[in-house]
Parts: sequence; C-alpha cells; structure tokens
Amino acid sequence: MSRSDEVRGLVGEVKAQIGILGGFVGLMWALEILDLFLGGALDQFGIRPRSLIGLRGVLFAPFLHGNLLHLIANTVPFLILGWLVMLRRTSDFWPVTLIVMLVSGLGTWLFASPFTIHIGASGLVFGYLGFLLSRGYFERSFGSILMSLMVGILYGGMIWGVLPTRIGISWQGHLFGFIGGIIAAWMLAKPRSSRSY
Repeated sequence: MSRSDEVRGLVGEVKAQIGILGGFVGLMWALEILDLFLGGALDQFGIRPRSLIGLRGVLFAPFLHGNLLHLIANTVPFLILGWLVMLRRTSDFWPVTLIVMLVSGLGTWLFASPFTIHIGASGLVFGYLGFLLSRGYFERSFGSILMSLMVGILYGGMIWGVLPTRIGISWQGHLFGFIGGIIAAWMLAKPRSSRSY
C-alpha cells in the first residue's frame, strides 16, 4: 500500500468517525429542540422501571434529555469518549454502543425506583468510560494499557457518578452503563496473538 493510499484510508476513517458521532449528537440535539416545542412530551419515551411499556426506553432514552443543560453536559464527554472508543477501530463503536445501551437500559429498568422516568446519554458516556478503562486489563497490550491509563487520569473522577450521591441523577444508568462497558471490553478483547494498537 502506497503512502497516498494510507493517507486516503486515514482520511476516510476520520470522516466516518465524524459522521457517526455527528449523526448521534445531531439526533440528540434535534430531538431535544423538538421536545422544547412539545413541552417535554418526548420524555415519556424514556425508561420506566418495571413497566412493560417502559422497556422501549432502553432504545430511546439515550437520545432524550431533560433540558438543554442536560444535553450539553452529555454532549462533550460523549464526543470525546465515543471517539476514543473508535480510535483503534471505528467498527468497535457499534458493538460497544449496543452492549452498553442494553446493559444500562435493562439494569435501570430492573433496579431503578418505580414511577420514575430515566433519560439521557450519560449511560453511554459511562459505558464508554468503563470500556476504555477496562480494555487495558482484558487485552494487556501496551497501547490498550496506555489508553486505559490516559482515560483514567483524564476522566477517572467521573467514576463517582455510579454512586447514589445526587437526587434526580440516574446513578443506575451510570452504574449499569459502566458495567456494560466492561462487558463490551471483555467481549471485544482481541486474542493475545493478534493484538496491536
């Protein structure tokens, strides 16, 4: 492969990453702006613990937010940690996101307080954090360990969000998102013989 082919491949990867992350964030922002006009009516599609209809929130909740401040607070870490998930392989983003959505959503549905509604992308954010922190442990390659250490230094303080420290914050979504990220790291760990970063 020539140098120009490598550059074109890299440019194509970056464009794909920008498109994926931009698409996710664009959908979140479009839905929140629509929700402002609807007076918060879309929030009913969040996770409603132990309610059959509330299971739909497993898929919808990450794209819905309580207000613009809630969305802004999730947008930046979603973009940064989501991109770090893609750094080795863009294709890692999809299984990690799916696993985290399912584990975070179902864990919240099973264990959160009844008669509550849980929305927001923070379950995904904590899932990406869990994935990035634990990938070094499961893969034990220099690059993955270095990435885990870097993410730990930059974002390790977020870990306290998995504890029930603030009323109105879905710590269950954070906790099960983080667990989902660890499960994804375990499931996607490359065999020792084929590891590289």
